[in-house]
Amino acid sequence: MSADAATPPSGTVSDTAPTITWSAGPFAVPNVSGTTGTVSCGSPQLCDDYTLKVSVPVGYDAGHSLRIDVRWPDTAADFDLYVLDAAGHDVAAAASTSDPESVLLPAVAASYTVRVVPYAPLGDSFTGTASLVANPVDPPPSTAVPPTYANSSAPNSLTHAHDAGEPSIGVDRATGAAMFQAYTSTLKVTYDSAGAATWQDRSASAANGCPQGSTTSLDPILFTDPATHRTFESQLAGKTALTCYTDDDGETWTPTGGSGINSGVDHQSIGGGPFAPGGPGPVTSYPKAVYYCSQDIADASCAVSRDGGLTYGPAVPMYSLLDCGGLHGHVKVAPDGTVYVPNKGCGGNQAVAVSEDNGLTWSVRKNPSSTPGDSDPSVGIGAGGTVYMGYQNSDGTARIAVSHDKGRTWLYDQNVGAALGIKNIVFPAVTAGDDNRAAFAFLGTTTGGNYQDADNFKGVWHLYVATTYDGGQSWVTVDATPTDPVQKGSICTGGTTCGKDRNLLDFNDITVDGRGRVLAAYADGCTGACAGGGAQNYDALASIARQTSGNTLYGAYDAMVTGKRKKPTGGQ
Repeated sequence: MSADAATPPSGTVSDTAPTITWSAGPFAVPNVSGTTGTVSCGSPQLCDDYTLKVSVPVGYDAGHSLRIDVRWPDTAADFDLYVLDAAGHDVAAAASTSDPESVLLPAVAASYTVRVVPYAPLGDSFTGTASLVANPVDPPPSTAVPPTYANSSAPNSLTHAHDAGEPSIGVDRATGAAMFQAYTSTLKVTYDSAGAATWQDRSASAANGCPQGSTTSLDPILFTDPATHRTFESQLAGKTALTCYTDDDGETWTPTGGSGINSGVDHQSIGGGPFAPGGPGPVTSYPKAVYYCSQDIADASCAVSRDGGLTYGPAVPMYSLLDCGGLHGHVKVAPDGTVYVPNKGCGGNQAVAVSEDNGLTWSVRKNPSSTPGDSDPSVGIGAGGTVYMGYQNSDGTARIAVSHDKGRTWLYDQNVGAALGIKNIVFPAVTAGDDNRAAFAFLGTTTGGNYQDADNFKGVWHLYVATTYDGGQSWVTVDATPTDPVQKGSICTGGTTCGKDRNLLDFNDITVDGRGRVLAAYADGCTGACAGGGAQNYDALASIARQTSGNTLYGAYDAMVTGKRKKPTGGQ
């Protein structure tokens, strides 16, 4: 059945008339058909269609993009945005809880149908705007020597080796062991002098002290504190979290009180670091703060532990749906105790929720150059407090920006995939070392278009890592899996509405070891015959890309990693 028509029903943008608006509504009946994977338009679940023509000269897209925004007055309402080409195929979508919903497309001559779906209209109307906008000018790529990476994967003998969607990773700098978490498994990975990896199962269980571990999982997460060497693993289980910690790389585990949040329903995160000065500090010998953050239906909250993660204080809301979409990225703590939680959709931008008083109060600080994405952004924090936020922009590209004032302003926002022709990315993950050094990992493809279109998208995905050695002014980007694709075809980031192409789930992770080597954790979705050119097999094999050459994120160890001089004493 046809959708309702907008007012006016059609319009044209051109290089001489670059902006047009339309409106529709009010809408009373929600249309939630998209939760099944395909939007259906018809009575009583209406959609609104607007015919948009783009008339520009050849080559105009080299410096311009088509931006489409949909806004509505009541921030508690929710509309979703889809763009269809002349053949009726989805070429872009924005179906989050952001207000506005925004998409960016190449500014080429074309005809589109802009479809707005009243997901939760609450009797509201909307206003649509289509504009031809100038693309930001990226600085030249870094001239630094590109680092290289070697990949290893868990052996088939490990129980959940092929069920490793949403991995997280930490490094115990006292032993050098990497701790890898996915599903209910915690894996310990050690490297010999030649870089060969040994994977071992060190999952929490009744046998090693934590019966609530390795039992059930909705959202697993792991965090290793680089100073105390304590590793936390947590499983989201309905209205609580089942959490344990280990001080010996998983030989033994200690059960904890979990989370401090009565009902965190998704995207839980654990992080830690110093207490901010001026407030209450630790109540035990464990010197660091531990934060548990998760989103509920209408807000997202964090709780702080002052006893090493055994118990948590009351949950404090970071924001509500009036400020940002509920889902968020992973919590990170700066050397001065400032706490950051990134979010992909806060009033038309991506942002960080920031606490400077040990989680008592929070402020949402936006990156005004960004537009909302489908993957959670990530932050890495340098030794001097510089914040690097990597994100997937609404046009699918890999962008990263830098802040020296705790997210109040942002510098050097740029596309770090442009030099390699990367058109779409998912799963941003950022880490940092020295204040002027950071790394940004993501899955990327050189194929443009709607990467969530399971029927038509034919992209090939690899793991990429971009690195800066000058404080984010320039980046060098490398393909960390050049001979082995991570996925072929679509990758769905739409949660439970997805089909088999959600095998990688929602995120990857990245960390740095004591000598500055970057380690990126990912689930390899294209294995066996797929890796050799065969059909996509939708695997999720636990994998790590570990830096093997090039300058590291700690300048003091650069020569050690490249083998040009004798290893310095001390450190890891």
